[in-house]
Amino acid sequence: MRPYQICSRCVMDTTDSAIYFDANGVCDHCCTFDNAIAPNWNPEGDPENLSLLVEKIKRQGRGQDFDCIIGMSGGIDSSFLVYAATEIMGLRPLVFHVDAGWNSQIAVNNIERIVDGLSLDLYTEVIDWQTVKDVQKAFFQSGVPHIDTPQDHVFFATMYKFAARHKVKTILTGANFSTECLRNPKEWMYHQSDTRQIKHIHQKFGEGSLKKFPLTSILWYKFWLPYFKGIRVEKPLNLIQYQKDDAMRLLQSRFGWQPYPQKHFESRFTKFYESYWLPRRFGFDVRKIQYSSLILTGQMTREDALKELAKSPLTDLDIENELEFIAGKLEISRQKIEEYFLQPKKTFRDYKNHELLYSIGSKISRVIGLERGGKR
Repeated sequence: MRPYQICSRCVMDTTDSAIYFDANGVCDHCCTFDNAIAPNWNPEGDPENLSLLVEKIKRQGRGQDFDCIIGMSGGIDSSFLVYAATEIMGLRPLVFHVDAGWNSQIAVNNIERIVDGLSLDLYTEVIDWQTVKDVQKAFFQSGVPHIDTPQDHVFFATMYKFAARHKVKTILTGANFSTECLRNPKEWMYHQSDTRQIKHIHQKFGEGSLKKFPLTSILWYKFWLPYFKGIRVEKPLNLIQYQKDDAMRLLQSRFGWQPYPQKHFESRFTKFYESYWLPRRFGFDVRKIQYSSLILTGQMTREDALKELAKSPLTDLDIENELEFIAGKLEISRQKIEEYFLQPKKTFRDYKNHELLYSIGSKISRVIGLERGGKR
């Protein structure tokens, strides 16, 4: 077995089995940031390119009720993006929310407060819960780590289909280098857009039909939409000075926005998955990648990150409450959850997948400058 090692600069370690270190003990995640991201990103913002982006979005949206759509979860990144698009960029966004059945009450409150505070329109797409539940249980039974895939997939599949149906040319996303310059390893979180894998897992373990489950494909949203339909996904937070703590203070004071104990906790299932299921069953603590991103962008010290990692993300009482909630929501017993927990561990490689297609596409994107870094 490989001896344990932790990066001397960030807090990524050998729980990422593909990690490697240089002679100074610095990991490849840090090297990717230094070589591929830092030279192409200005943390202070990029007013010139931001202005060009705004001009293009307004031109393409002229004469329509809104000139772009923003997928909003209620988390810090998407919440600040809605504010920035409206107040800084002067756009007319439609706020788009997908309800897959796992919203926390804080998320619902945050969305309402910001939408109302900025006098924006909110469109909510509610996904058929019986179908979501069926696919979610199939992923539990599959034994893979990435059991959050059903929820993530319907989020962006639904938004892309809405944009195509209503001929909206621009989708704004809160993805950014400031708080997520490092990507989760594939063994932790596999591509949530791999329709082939979703179908295969559901075929083996599901019970119903996927007719009401929104599905997309990498070829459709990576090539057909942008290059044939002109629908582009833009990441304006990379062109704006965006610091997590400053953004949180602004949203709290302006809208009464409520922070979460941990990134992605706006979803009850993601809270369970990232703070209990991944670390306890597989040893994957996503806080390591989240904190490492903040370390590299100067928003957190390595010492503070290590102190936080020494603490459990949930108390024993919290864990019990989450287990009861998940079991009740999925209409299965606590014993069944425990059976899923103890079953043999699988990876995305144990089921049909489009990994080769993703790898080829990622290499091409990096060569032509469309992608910085990536899963590995």
